[in-house]
Amino acid sequence: MNANGAVALQLVQVRKSFGPVMALRSGSLTVCSGSIHALVGENGAGKSTLVKIVAGLYQRDGGDFLLHGESVDFSSTAASKDAGIAVIYQEPTLFPDLSVTENLFMGRQPVGAGRRIDRKAMHEEATALFSRLGVSLDPRRLAEGLSIADQQIIEIAKAISLDASVLIMDEPTAALSGVEVDRLFAVARSLRDEGRALVFISHRFEEVFDLCDTVTVMRDGEYVSTDAIAETTPAAIVSKMVGREVAELFPKTPATIGEPVLQVAGLESAGVFHDVSFEVRSGEIVALAGLVGAGRSEIARAVFGVDGYDAGTVTLNGTAVRPRSPRAAIRAGMGFVPEDRRQQGLVTEASVAHNVAAVIRTKLSRLGLITRSAENRAAGPWSGRLEVKTNALDMHATTMSGGNQQKVVIAKWLATDPSLLIIDEPTRGIDVGTKSEVHRLISELAGQGMAILMISSELPEVLGMADRVLVVCEGRITADIDRADATPESVMTAATNTIGAAS
Repeated sequence: MNANGAVALQLVQVRKSFGPVMALRSGSLTVCSGSIHALVGENGAGKSTLVKIVAGLYQRDGGDFLLHGESVDFSSTAASKDAGIAVIYQEPTLFPDLSVTENLFMGRQPVGAGRRIDRKAMHEEATALFSRLGVSLDPRRLAEGLSIADQQIIEIAKAISLDASVLIMDEPTAALSGVEVDRLFAVARSLRDEGRALVFISHRFEEVFDLCDTVTVMRDGEYVSTDAIAETTPAAIVSKMVGREVAELFPKTPATIGEPVLQVAGLESAGVFHDVSFEVRSGEIVALAGLVGAGRSEIARAVFGVDGYDAGTVTLNGTAVRPRSPRAAIRAGMGFVPEDRRQQGLVTEASVAHNVAAVIRTKLSRLGLITRSAENRAAGPWSGRLEVKTNALDMHATTMSGGNQQKVVIAKWLATDPSLLIIDEPTRGIDVGTKSEVHRLISELAGQGMAILMISSELPEVLGMADRVLVVCEGRITADIDRADATPESVMTAATNTIGAAS
């Protein structure tokens, strides 16, 4: 099952609760050196809590935690790092105003004569680290503007320089292109071959089966099973993850498509998108598809007023919407679920009720004051309808799973009663069971007459949910494809513009 066989990391029946909420009932994980071990489960299964215990962010309430056979219990992230554990998160946080090298050696810079920082030694070691990983990065360039993929490579290089024996990669591919994923996997395999233990957390089964040796499944805060990848199947893993029969992943129901709700004409933004024109009708789900960097999200942000544009018009229900004004877009009847729910969609340290009521606060205020009970009354029905899994509306959003956070963001915008909902990457980082729930909700909203503009990088989601597919390539709409004619080939042909612009 692995090259060395020695157990590097072991957690046995670990428990963790936050007040009345039991986040981890019985978490178990055994990872061997020289192997890549997948950890999978629905959002809320307890994966993140288990990782945060290993990383020293949380302390366990019970159970056993062993590193290389010795019992440990980290009181801080520094203690975890010192013990040889590194966690590579989906979106690493680097200091943008510092160089790649300075980020690599932050807090442990080598010093030379006169106790001055030896920058030459730092650059040489950084260059050697990147060479060892088989990647080309300029150690002297600023971290600002680096892709997520390059930021992750820097974190991995930092882990190697600290001689980490256990690396945990938490949803590392969610924001990466195919080429970047391939590079990351090559680096991961080289680390495995060096005898390090890797834990890979992902909702993408094709990646799990391509990269990993072993897979552990968790459900509802408890350990379910561990299997060799060669001895299991995606269907078997899904069954163990959800513990129930999963409904059709794309439960698209028929809807009556009516008059245009959104009309975009001749939208231009220099260097970003050009001559963008389309419409979305009531009851219709229109998908913006295309390759990463094609301009899909930029178009959506301009329509909603987050970003400006140089020419063109946006009309909602027959009325022109003022540019660069999200407030005007909201008043006109738009809702916008952004791609990055944590940074742009939620106040993570605020309660569920506060988040859901955020956009309609002026309607809830009395004499300029808003009570918690008013927030609860506004948020309760929407949280219930979306089946947000939380014991209380005053629970902080930061303690919730990614899937439940996404539901809270959607609930916030549905509370405004929009006629158009723009939803960017609706199921990014969400488990298979919750994906089905979000898809069902989108379909129901369209069935009730709402116009939906959906941006997605997942082609099966585009083909499964959209009534029409608008394909964006290099800032232009190169195809407008009806559902009946949309195929992987037709979408990808337009996305790469291999036959020129289409209409």
